[in-house]
Amino acid sequence: MNTPRMIIFYLFLLASFGTRNVNGATYTVGDSYGWTLFINSSNWAQGKEFHVGDILVFNYEKGFHNVMQVNTTAYEHCIKDPNMGLFTSGGDSLPLAEVGQMSYICGVDDHCENGQKLSINVVP
Repeated sequence: MNTPRMIIFYLFLLASFGTRNVNGATYTVGDSYGWTLFINSSNWAQGKEFHVGDILVFNYEKGFHNVMQVNTTAYEHCIKDPNMGLFTSGGDSLPLAEVGQMSYICGVDDHCENGQKLSINVVP
């Protein structure tokens, strides 16, 4: 195969893999509303496919919210145990580093109990 045809072939091959970049996609949790009370994060995540290498961005007013990465039990019962990670910057970018269920809650007051939580499934 001559060089121009090889280049066209490889460009076509690369294009066929879609638009996901090597570093993964970046998702802003809650879109323009951000990570806040009374936004149904489960609805926000519906229809999205999260992969290892993607990044979740949690935007919120610093001091009024936080992000705790928790296990499934803590997620279900709103147990505020920051052992898996506590983030408080107001603009936290969290890379998805492993396959499986990833769960996040707000550990401030009764925010989790009022629905400020997110659980997603991460695939390879």
